[in-house]
Amino acid sequence: MELEKRPQGRAQEPPRRSDPEGCVAAAIRVPVRIVVLVLVVPVRMAWDLLVVVGRVLRDTVLRPVGRALAWLARALFVWPLVGVWRYLVVPLAKGAAWLGNVLLVVPAVWVYRWVLTPVGRALARCARVVGAVLAAVGRALYAVAAVLARCLVVVPALWLWTWVLTPVGHALAWCGRGLARCVRMVATGVGTTLYWTVRVLLVLPVLAVWRWVLAPVGRVLAVIGGEVLDALGHAWRIAGYVSLAVGRFLGTLFRWTVAEPARRVYQAVLTPVGHAVRDTVLRPLAEATRGAGRATRRALAAARLSVRQARADVRRVLFGNPPQARPVARREPSVAETRTLGSSTTALTKD
Repeated sequence: MELEKRPQGRAQEPPRRSDPEGCVAAAIRVPVRIVVLVLVVPVRMAWDLLVVVGRVLRDTVLRPVGRALAWLARALFVWPLVGVWRYLVVPLAKGAAWLGNVLLVVPAVWVYRWVLTPVGRALARCARVVGAVLAAVGRALYAVAAVLARCLVVVPALWLWTWVLTPVGHALAWCGRGLARCVRMVATGVGTTLYWTVRVLLVLPVLAVWRWVLAPVGRVLAVIGGEVLDALGHAWRIAGYVSLAVGRFLGTLFRWTVAEPARRVYQAVLTPVGHAVRDTVLRPLAEATRGAGRATRRALAAARLSVRQARADVRRVLFGNPPQARPVARREPSVAETRTLGSSTTALTKD
């Protein structure tokens, strides 16, 4: 059994880096790849085994169980809900809609048409008259209020703004500009002092540590990490080929040690034995069973007929023959004696 399909064509090679290789990369490449290959091969084989087991479980267990659960869910939830919706909710909703239409919509339409509409029209005519009166009164009040506001509020406020507030505002603005200029000068001096203090005490040392310590260490770690990633990629591909070979070997071994002998035993031994048992034992036994069944059915039928006859004889001995039905005299003639004009059975010609 193959654990993985053979890749089509040539294996895709990882993209080569364009930067020149250094001595650190060349020194750590081979040991890292050997260690990573030793660590990755068992992981890849375990991964392929888990993939195969997962596919077998999916095809043999999970998919049938999922279909059974889906059918059970439909039988327990979907179909009852559909039935309740179709045969209970929909009829009740239609009945409620009809009842609401009869009890609410039709009376509301009638009230709106024959009560609210005439009342609204009458109120609208009255509202026009009242609105015209109120508009005239409002215009008069507005004119009086405008004159009073101009004389009592606007003219004094304009005089106060022109001769009091404007000069005071100009004086305050001049004082504020001077104070802002002083604050700006003080803040500029303090900011310059803090800037150079932070630059000398923090920025320059951090920049030196970054440039002469962290950057070289980061480059070395980047080279090591790149080599480790490349080694992981090569090891994973090599482990795939190793896992494929092991899977094919195990599949071939299983086929030649278990499947092929079982198939040959089934074809050479079990099939002829089964045919012989079927022809010599099962078929005659089935024919004998069917014959015994037919004989038993015939015997049971004869016994039932005998029992019925004996019961009829006992009933006849104890109670006698059943009374015969007496013919009832009919006023109408029978079919053989139909009424004609020449017969004497009519009321006119009867003696």
